[in-house]
Amino acid sequence: MAVMTQGPPQGRPLLNRRLAGFGTTIFAEMSALAVRTGAINLGQGFPDTDGPEEVREAAVRALRAGHGNQYPPGPGVPELRTAITAHQQRRYDLAYDPDTEVLVTAGATEAIAASLLALLEPGDEVVALEPYYDSYAACIAMAGATRVPVTLHPDPSTGAFRLDLDELRAAVTPRTRLLLLNTPHNPTGTVLTREELGAIAALACERDLLVVTDEVYEHLVFEGEHLPLAGFPGMRERTVTISSAGKTYSFTGWKIGWITASPELVSAVRAAKQYLTYVSGGPLQYAVAEALRLPDSFFEGLRADLRAKRDLLCDGLAEAGFAVYRPAGTYFVTTDIRPLDSRGDGIAFCRALPERCGVVGVPNAVFYDHRDQGAPFVRFTFCKRTEVLEEAVSRLKGL
Repeated sequence: MAVMTQGPPQGRPLLNRRLAGFGTTIFAEMSALAVRTGAINLGQGFPDTDGPEEVREAAVRALRAGHGNQYPPGPGVPELRTAITAHQQRRYDLAYDPDTEVLVTAGATEAIAASLLALLEPGDEVVALEPYYDSYAACIAMAGATRVPVTLHPDPSTGAFRLDLDELRAAVTPRTRLLLLNTPHNPTGTVLTREELGAIAALACERDLLVVTDEVYEHLVFEGEHLPLAGFPGMRERTVTISSAGKTYSFTGWKIGWITASPELVSAVRAAKQYLTYVSGGPLQYAVAEALRLPDSFFEGLRADLRAKRDLLCDGLAEAGFAVYRPAGTYFVTTDIRPLDSRGDGIAFCRALPERCGVVGVPNAVFYDHRDQGAPFVRFTFCKRTEVLEEAVSRLKGL
């Protein structure tokens, strides 16, 4: 008897409607384009060298000693939770209890997802700064909430993107449940100032809002200073602070992130997180605990190295004809392509760039709800070896 073959069920789309429009990420598309064309990939933000050898060896020791090879504790191994609280105390004078106020996650991306799934319900609104990391929109959608973007505006006179606090205040409605902040900010490189953060804290307290802060670039600040929002008056009990090891220690594949928050907030986020990955990266958690205890000289050297690479790439992009917004933090630089392409279509520009000069960037428009606001901007990363950046700059000058 012939076997009938059928396709997927007809009728309702297979993909959950909340995720309609969230296809392959722009990072996957542009990285695949880099591989196919042999171009230098300055699009996706991952280093091309590993982090400190002593941290890698700490992971090897943990593996060989059997530390974390089986399921680690759900909140994270005690050694890492203690190291996280010590880091927050030493760097920012923020005291947390390692047993009740820390949760280890599969990178910051899971921390964001678990926080939003735990704290939001359908009908809630989330105010987020745009351009935004693409997972923010997807996680808000999965929670059934509505995102309300507040756009960071480019200021060519200062070479920076700035937050309009009046626009932020106007975006908050009776349905607003949560503010989602990212500072230092990807992709613009903006570092929110003490005055801006103070105004945000006052608004959150006045309107009784929760805040989730993505601070993964906390150690990559070149101008200004990183100030956790949780340290401002009234914010300790309403803020979920997120960070991770990937960006600071150049082990992005390890996916070790964490949140620090009040016991009530940690308990809520853990309730969602335990049904996502449950646990992950047991041996790597022990290594990250050692990484967090590295001396200040490590962080100073990291910043100095990336500052030099930032300036190398920014100067080269300017010489190539881009308008450059030199970042105060992160390892990304945003450029305006209109001096090179009057159409200002960053997506088309990025798709053509590998064939034109052998370099890959990422169009910022995909990080905006207001696509027209981000259309002419393209992001490049400088977390690469100096010789790679020099070659990229040489190629870009051919434009």
